[in-house]
Amino acid sequence: MRLKMRIFSTLFFATLFASSGFSQATADSAIILQNIRTFSENLVKGNYEAVADAYTDDGKLFPNGMDILSGKEAILKYWTPSPGRTSRTVYHKVTPEEIRIMGVEAYDWGYYEGITRREDGTEIHWRGKYVIVWKKQSDGQWKIYLDIWNRINS
Repeated sequence: MRLKMRIFSTLFFATLFASSGFSQATADSAIILQNIRTFSENLVKGNYEAVADAYTDDGKLFPNGMDILSGKEAILKYWTPSPGRTSRTVYHKVTPEEIRIMGVEAYDWGYYEGITRREDGTEIHWRGKYVIVWKKQSDGQWKIYLDIWNRINS
């Protein structure tokens, strides 16, 4: 009887421990999903400081056809339109296919899409694929560490 009780207790606590880890991963995934939505909202609103703040201080961008950009200043410069630019992003959506949490790091990959509107009202639709590596900060926030993407020719 003691052996059965010991086995039961061990299984109970192992299950409890495993499920608490699962629930934390689920909570972290939900936070990352919200951060993805907020990123798109800020990009469309033209809130480029908030877009850059989605990245870690040592974050890296790997834009298609360009060198790697490193640090918040370079990231802010990349996302901020140059003076005189007359087109703007009016729609942006990121659709993760997978989010994987690994302690204080995570990654997600999937597809993005958007619409750029020119000054004359014409619109350019675009889409692509991406991989993002996230780092959990000391305050519990998830921020983008590596952001890699390229467009898909339509």
